[in-house]
Amino acid sequence: MPTRHVRPGKAGKLGTPVRILWATALAAATLSASGCTTLSDYINNCFKVGPNYKRPTAPVAQKWIDADDVRVRSEPEDDSHWWTVFNDPVLSDLIQTAYRENLTLREAGFRVLQARASLGIAVGELFPQNQEMIGSYTRRGVSENVANRIATPQRWFSTWDYGFGLAWELDFWGRFRRSIEAAEDSLDASVENYDDVLVLLISDVASNYVRYRVLEQQLAYTRAVVKLQTQSLQIAQAKFKGGQVSQLDVNQAQANLSATEVVIPQLEISLREVNDKLCVLLGLPPEDLKAKLGAAAIPTAPTSVAVGIPADLLRRRPDIRRAEREAAAQCAEIGVADAEFYPQISINATWGWAAEHFKDLFAHGSFRGSIGPEFHWAILNYGRILNNVRVQDARFQELVAHYQQIVLRADGEVEDGLARFLKAQDEQRNAKDSVKAQQAAVKDAIAQYEGGLTDFNRVAVVEEQLVSRQNQLAQAEGEIALGLIQVYRALGGGWQIRCDTNATPATNATPSDATSLAPAPQIHQLPNSTNQAPPVAER
Repeated sequence: MPTRHVRPGKAGKLGTPVRILWATALAAATLSASGCTTLSDYINNCFKVGPNYKRPTAPVAQKWIDADDVRVRSEPEDDSHWWTVFNDPVLSDLIQTAYRENLTLREAGFRVLQARASLGIAVGELFPQNQEMIGSYTRRGVSENVANRIATPQRWFSTWDYGFGLAWELDFWGRFRRSIEAAEDSLDASVENYDDVLVLLISDVASNYVRYRVLEQQLAYTRAVVKLQTQSLQIAQAKFKGGQVSQLDVNQAQANLSATEVVIPQLEISLREVNDKLCVLLGLPPEDLKAKLGAAAIPTAPTSVAVGIPADLLRRRPDIRRAEREAAAQCAEIGVADAEFYPQISINATWGWAAEHFKDLFAHGSFRGSIGPEFHWAILNYGRILNNVRVQDARFQELVAHYQQIVLRADGEVEDGLARFLKAQDEQRNAKDSVKAQQAAVKDAIAQYEGGLTDFNRVAVVEEQLVSRQNQLAQAEGEIALGLIQVYRALGGGWQIRCDTNATPATNATPSDATSLAPAPQIHQLPNSTNQAPPVAER
């Protein structure tokens, strides 16, 4: 079988003396005949077959590529509310609203509740699996004209029957306890999935908000250039009427003005798309958010960021913790499959009362009952059990590789965000200088054109370049903020908002007055959720 990321666990409480004797005797007789677990492993694993889990190793870089940059600080920082570094109350309000109202997050919350209930079902399997109360009344008649009929003193008679039945499969091989392990780890994974959805939600809200402000700024720049080009057109028309220039200057000025005006509806389309994305993230039907967002500049990001060290990703990112918990749950499933090699030992019992007349149902002589052990052992299974163990083991190895791949991808995402954040600052400085120089060039070109010192072609060129460079400046300013958001997203910050007492999802949240939605599930402090580095699981 493939190598597993496992190690023997520590022996726990042995239980009752009877269980010790039964377990020892049966283990000695059956572990040598079937299965993939040795007797020593069975005892060391607290009388459970199958492997115990150990967190797999994952490749992590020693340091960030830009670790020597003074803007990249290696000390850990509280990134639980990272969006506050922008000092933008509108952004903070949007994130709180999205946390309360977003429907994708609500779906993830209900998946947590499903996993919690599934754990309860798994725990219930440790107790008698079949418990029932029965009751019946039967009126019978016996034929007098059948062959070999045994003479009965009474042809017609009634039977009142009432009692209880119980069937309890004892967990000698740890099948049910392994199922509980798998359910616990799956619950942990569902909580980490909720946190991962929350991390993505917060970063998506922040990113789209920044894009909204960038488009607003680009629209403002474009409208300012339209106003400037309108003035240039008026100058060209006045000079044409005075016979100082030809119709060519007027036509060129009009063409430049119209070309710039074409950009405005394109920007407005992009702005509407970002507006609608924000509405979806906020759990709202599409509406104009202009009044809600108000007027504000592009969020200003700090020039440096604390990112810790790459190894911190194993602790900080919920998707890494989720992948690790999924692997742990699958490791327990190997034990569940391995337990099928061994006999299922049960205790069956029934007791109750039966009588012909109801008044005699609970009389002393009406009592009936039975109790006794039994076992079922799947033999001649034609390799089905063994191959199922192999399936579960291969699935475990797949999830281990998936976990390691997510760690690698997380490392790369942080590096991408840092590069974007740092290089955008350089781009913004150059773009600002370029816009400043271009504005001076436009002013001088218009003055020289009015004075007859240059032709309109130079005015047209510098005005056209001003539109492009102002848009580049707005884009660069937005890229700094987007790069920082990408860094915090890659670091896995922001899920801690669910632990805030002042950020509780509304219990009667209604994103719109058209549809009443179910309340958001409370996911703040679930049992079995560590929200820290996933520990080595020793069962």
